[in-house]
Amino acid sequence: MSNLFEASFDSLHHYSAPEWFRNAKFGIWSHWGPQSVPMFGDWYARNMYIEGTPQYEYHLRHYGHPSKFGYKDICALWKAENFDPEGLMAKYYKAGARYFMSQGTHHDHFFNYGSAINRMNSVNVGPHKDILALWKAAADKYGMPFGISEHLGASFSWWRVNKGCDKYGPYAGVPYDGNDPAWQDFYFANQEHGTENPTEASPWYTSNKEYHRYWVRCISEMIERFEPDLIYTDGSLPFGSHWLDDGAKASSSYECGLEIVAKLYNTSIRRHGENRAVYLQKDRNPEIFSIGVLDIEKSQLPGIMPEPWHTDTCIGNWFYDVRDPYKHPDQIVEMLADIISKNGVMLLNVLQRPDGTIDEEADYILAKLGEWFAVCGEAVYGTRPWRVFGEGNTRVKIDGFTENKTEWNRNDFRFVQKDDAVYAFMMGASGGETVTLRSFAEQEVRSVELLGCGPVPFRKEFGILIVSLPEKLPAFCANALKIR
Repeated sequence: MSNLFEASFDSLHHYSAPEWFRNAKFGIWSHWGPQSVPMFGDWYARNMYIEGTPQYEYHLRHYGHPSKFGYKDICALWKAENFDPEGLMAKYYKAGARYFMSQGTHHDHFFNYGSAINRMNSVNVGPHKDILALWKAAADKYGMPFGISEHLGASFSWWRVNKGCDKYGPYAGVPYDGNDPAWQDFYFANQEHGTENPTEASPWYTSNKEYHRYWVRCISEMIERFEPDLIYTDGSLPFGSHWLDDGAKASSSYECGLEIVAKLYNTSIRRHGENRAVYLQKDRNPEIFSIGVLDIEKSQLPGIMPEPWHTDTCIGNWFYDVRDPYKHPDQIVEMLADIISKNGVMLLNVLQRPDGTIDEEADYILAKLGEWFAVCGEAVYGTRPWRVFGEGNTRVKIDGFTENKTEWNRNDFRFVQKDDAVYAFMMGASGGETVTLRSFAEQEVRSVELLGCGPVPFRKEFGILIVSLPEKLPAFCANALKIR
């Protein structure tokens, strides 16, 4: 059995990502909970308490004032009555996913399993189902590693707004239901953070030590109950956000996070004889992220990172939102090809309605992804970055959480390698064209195959590889050449 980790940077810096994670490349996330009930998008539990926001206005006119009908009452409306985890997992596997992430708790402090710590959970309230247990059983059936996302670290300060009141109108000065002493365990005794500047979600992490220990208890419970293969923290390693001026670690502020990461890994070691677990967090300082795997939310890296990294994105909004359009399948596939060429792994949130179903467009997207993986999956699973990630002048725009579709052209390629082959994703080529690749000048090319089609004509002139494509390409986008 591998040596167990200690809850310290020195010990956890010996971490390396397991092979299953490096091979999987693509996963699907169920970012789902009571905030899906209004079908009005992400951060509903916060924004419904901020006067003047669209979600506040919707809540006021649809459910009533948050002094009378608060978020606890939204939770009671979540029924998940048509939730079919095995049916959905079958679709996700067919769509190409090789690991699965379920939301354990969002910033709303509602737990998607039968917690012994928090009474506001999916077994006691709303669905009366252990959502995590049902998801894990479905993932196990398909041999997919199972992850849990936790957004609890930021909850204490994020939800300070439920202690406020309206400044205008018939309810001016009337406290929201977050002030009710009977519900302080759910809404938090977070008065210390005030209600000034409610649109600013800061600080992200509270300095409240009692809450830090509560977080440790809750995440420990999730690890002990489900022995997950991944834990995702929505933020940096709790509860630190700074370094000392001389570059030294302010390690005392990370104690709780380090404790949980060590517990995750050691649980995996005791179960498997080696660590197969992955911890994901968002601090881009290598002294922090090297204890696990760096996660970059809805964004990218400009080039190859030596160690595997992770990105999470969604087909639309983070929670079901009747207002938001979805990404088209070709954009999702092109993002995946670009990400894996740079040693990345991609997690895609597929939105669920409050009843647990996915809508027709999400179903269509999954079917199209499945079509593409059936042709090009060989160029995805088990691959590693090549000596360059690609060629061509087009780059994905890296601009915060903005994810516009990239306008590729016939000269754009993204490369990965496996065994004796290099796979070249053709990001903008069309059927019947002749494409030229300049990255193979220094190596012999014995064969070129178009995945889903077979061998295709090629030649080399002055170091340039020239490939003739058939009139009809087998995949609807990002077709892949296998070059040996």
